[in-house]
Amino acid sequence: MGDPAGIGGELSLKAWLALRATDLTFVALDDPVRLERLARDLGLAVPVRVVATTAEAQQEFRSALPVLPVPLAAIPMPGRPDPANAKAVIASIEQATKLAVSGDAGAVVTNPINKAALYQAGFAYPGHTEYLADLTGATGQQIMMLASPMLRVVPVTVHASLRDSIAMLTTDMIVAAARTTAAALRHDFGIASPRLAVAGLNPHAGEQGALGTEETTLVQPAIDILRADGIDVSGPWPPDTMFTAAARARYDVAICMYHDQALIPLKTLDMDHGVNVTLGLPIVRTSPDHGTAFDIAGKGIADATSLLAALELAGALAERRVARPGG
Repeated sequence: MGDPAGIGGELSLKAWLALRATDLTFVALDDPVRLERLARDLGLAVPVRVVATTAEAQQEFRSALPVLPVPLAAIPMPGRPDPANAKAVIASIEQATKLAVSGDAGAVVTNPINKAALYQAGFAYPGHTEYLADLTGATGQQIMMLASPMLRVVPVTVHASLRDSIAMLTTDMIVAAARTTAAALRHDFGIASPRLAVAGLNPHAGEQGALGTEETTLVQPAIDILRADGIDVSGPWPPDTMFTAAARARYDVAICMYHDQALIPLKTLDMDHGVNVTLGLPIVRTSPDHGTAFDIAGKGIADATSLLAALELAGALAERRVARPGG
């Protein structure tokens, strides 16, 4: 569902229009009344059909957008998040996760949420990623990857201030993130020998200690441990040069020390096709790499490219998991 006041509903409608004649199908966990109203208001020819199961959704997909109903408490107003609807947003995440864990769905693809509205309703998690980890019993193992055809990045520290991110960074965190990433690239992305590039924390990767010592005390020890594991890892890379076209050709993923070090280059290079992938879960989960876009909600101009990329990547990862020995 995502936040009902954001662009998630519009994206779902547009995604169905783009995919209805393909082999990739999905079911929306949303309020069917609000989707019908939204389609009418935006002039989108999307018939909405309530279904009871994912199997029924697959049968109906070519003729209508199938919806497993999650009723809202209040009529959503574009651009104005309402904490009254927070329970429905949370319920849609829970229901989608249960469907994926049970095997009734191949993956979970989430539309953007508004964390502030959820926090007002008592939501105790920083975001989707941490909540999904708790729901699936993978707490502490989840890693956020942003992936596009041009670049993959993993931030070791995520939703924390820059000051707090630097303070909390440890060698063990770098090692854990890199191990999870390497395993996911092998098993889910089909890269037999993934190449990991580890970013430095400081300008010029510390300039041999002149601009900071974290590369020596935190990052290099992690690289040594990973190499001992047999992982193809390089670094510490100077953060200001590791995202050039020539540099990107030398690795499959960049392990970055904090949120913006990872997300700024990816969103600059390929915002439209970027996908948020949660690694380390027993289920496949993806989402668009953008937010709720309250400023354009309800105007009919939202671009569904990132959601389509998230759906397509989720389908590919789910198929690879099914085909892999052991499922």
